[in-house]
Amino acid sequence: MSDGLVRYTLHDRVAVLTLDDGKANALSPTTIAALQATLDRAEREAAAVLLVGRAGRFSAGFDLNVMTGDLGGVRALVTAGAELLLRLYLFARPVVAACTGHALAAGALLLLAADLRLGARGQFRIGLNEVALQLTLPVFAMELARDRLATRLFTASVTQARIFDPEEACDAGFLDLLVPPDELLDTALAHARRLAALPDPAFARTKLRERGATVDRIRATLAEDIASLTTPPTA
Repeated sequence: MSDGLVRYTLHDRVAVLTLDDGKANALSPTTIAALQATLDRAEREAAAVLLVGRAGRFSAGFDLNVMTGDLGGVRALVTAGAELLLRLYLFARPVVAACTGHALAAGALLLLAADLRLGARGQFRIGLNEVALQLTLPVFAMELARDRLATRLFTASVTQARIFDPEEACDAGFLDLLVPPDELLDTALAHARRLAALPDPAFARTKLRERGATVDRIRATLAEDIASLTTPPTA
């Protein structure tokens, strides 16, 4: 299945969701809706999910054409993105991310929402660059980062907008494992198959216990969080 932005294939009970818009894999309203639709299908058909980008690009984050537009559009896009991230973060099946290249802002948040994150070695940039773009990091992003990133690099990552190469991203907590680019998909698929064998519902229930408190904090603040969003100041 493909809608031109997200391709869905099923490999031995692993749903492979491939992001490829031919550009930077920005999270537009259309792309987010396509990802939600493929997750619906994965819930019916698969025992694990593997999220993959295009060569050299995992995701550049929210679509800047929307993020620099009217405030209503910004808030609608970020709301949709937050819901997608929360769904991935609590998804009842294991979620593996294969970071094929650059992963910035909401692209890096996709990594934080996954259970296991593999990255391609290379000259890629990974991190939360919102502050550098004159944007305040949303609370939901802050809480995902707090849960998944190394404590000693949390402030550097979220408040100081530090960007990492893949090796540094492993140390910071954006990635778990690095492999050569030509081995990334096969290695990630092997890990997804391994995780797919974990018994259900023990996996889903334990994942909920692990992450439920973080989601509760996000849900308690999400409406206010979104209402406080602003667009970057104009020159």
